[in-house]
Amino acid sequence: MCDSDDHMNASEVTRLESLWQGDFGDDYVDRNSEAYAARGTFWADRMAQMQPSSVLEVGCNVGANLHWIRQHTAARNVFGVDINEKALARLRVSEPDVNPVWGSARRLPFRDAAFDLVFTMGVLIHQPDQTLPLVMAEMVRASRRWVVCGEYYAPDTTEVSYRGHEGALFKRDYGRLFTETFPELTLRGEGFLSHDEGWDDVTWWAFEIT
Repeated sequence: MCDSDDHMNASEVTRLESLWQGDFGDDYVDRNSEAYAARGTFWADRMAQMQPSSVLEVGCNVGANLHWIRQHTAARNVFGVDINEKALARLRVSEPDVNPVWGSARRLPFRDAAFDLVFTMGVLIHQPDQTLPLVMAEMVRASRRWVVCGEYYAPDTTEVSYRGHEGALFKRDYGRLFTETFPELTLRGEGFLSHDEGWDDVTWWAFEIT
């Protein structure tokens, strides 16, 4: 790849991260502040299956998922990383016993195999092609056993305009991408989560590192 392509890719990554750190990301926080009300059943099932003693959510926002996870895992071992300060501030208030951490999904500030479970929910869809492999690799690196993602599905990569912004939302077959990229992952479960279940019609996949 030529230097000009590298510069273009770096500029696109910077643009998108700045978008989520600023007013656009703050508006997302406000829209999703009450998103967790119906998610308890899904997380109770996952926690019973995986029984993690430590959990990291990449792109935790206000803690809609961590709210439920901390009921099954000691809160001191539950971490959420996000790039938006407003989201982390709200998480500190709503879930004061968990651990909010500022950081980029493509450079997680944790050691290798630090958590039993690392997951995303509606985060990989916002990664452009330049950063998606980095984020996926960081998730696998930080996990010692389980990797879970819940994202918009399409058999082929499909970009969708997102609130007037291009390059900010992509439907993909994330399950296939994980298994093709990381042969150490074994698919242990998958399904669909509807609006009635507290989600935005996403497909989820659960992988075990074997």
